Amino acid sequence: MSDRVAVYFVASPLQYLAARRIAETHEAGARQVLVWYKPGVTPIVRKADWDAAVYMPWPRWEPLPGLFGRLRRQRANIRLVAGLIGRCNTLHIHSAVFDTEAINYFLRALPRAAGATQMRARILPDGLISIRRYPLSAAKRLAQYARKLRRLIAPELDYWCFSGDRIGSDAPFCDRIYVLPGLPHAYPADKVVVLPPLVTPRGDGAAAGGPRRALVIGQPLVGAGLMKAADRDAVSEQIHAWLAAEGMAQIFYKGHPKDPELELNHPDYTVVTLDEPLEVHLANTPYDAVVGVRSSALLFARQTSPATTRVVAFGWDRVRFKSDDEMRQMREAFRTTGVSLHDVP
Repeated sequence: MSDRVAVYFVASPLQYLAARRIAETHEAGARQVLVWYKPGVTPIVRKADWDAAVYMPWPRWEPLPGLFGRLRRQRANIRLVAGLIGRCNTLHIHSAVFDTEAINYFLRALPRAAGATQMRARILPDGLISIRRYPLSAAKRLAQYARKLRRLIAPELDYWCFSGDRIGSDAPFCDRIYVLPGLPHAYPADKVVVLPPLVTPRGDGAAAGGPRRALVIGQPLVGAGLMKAADRDAVSEQIHAWLAAEGMAQIFYKGHPKDPELELNHPDYTVVTLDEPLEVHLANTPYDAVVGVRSSALLFARQTSPATTRVVAFGWDRVRFKSDDEMRQMREAFRTTGVSLHDVP
């Protein structure tokens, strides 16, 4: 029987790093349970850092075989996580978003399974996604109630309906929203907790007198509908020309897990693969310049790199933003952090 258990549902290296920092600080003394549900997180998980850790298949993408495979996978996931938690008095559930059915059902199922008398939900930071609100539409509110009907055949699948921001920041079950230092946000001030830096930088930057080094951070652009192919190619050439003009002799390229085409890569770049989160790599590896388009990693590069490192975002005049408001908020986040926006007034 544990007094307090903290469980973290994570889907990215950034969320993993945030969970580690929360476990070390705000949840110190609790039983720490990690649940990751994106295979790309697997290589960076250090199970020894947790009291329990497990990969959880996403019901929509990895249903169990046979009839009602998604529903049966969801029930199996609840049993899996409940087994790791055991019995406890207080349960703190952490996730970057709570409107998705794969996570929401845990809000009611886990406290019942654990015999917890108190449950609080807490929101993990998720990079640029966390700088703005995403209000639930009327259609999505109705969809929540449709999900609640599953309890008629599976009582433990009792969806917790809520309104306001889709991540759950306005919901009554949420008492804390973790945010990253230096980034703007639009969350209720009484719920916000600013985390310490997720990684501790080491070193003083690239060695003086050595070859100038740069890192190009890739992301899906055409594949994500953010740019036309012609615009992507133009931005790629713009980055390449800028790096040459800055005298970068060694240029490395780090692709995104959702960028199999390596859209911003160039023949004279060296593609790197990492066995650690990119954010940790940026803190520990000296570069003279870190460049990209609108990746959250640029924000962390600016926060963890020495002042002499140039951190520059390209191509914003060609990016398709969802709205003028989204572009304004992202521009504020980049400029507040200190990332230079190339050719953006």
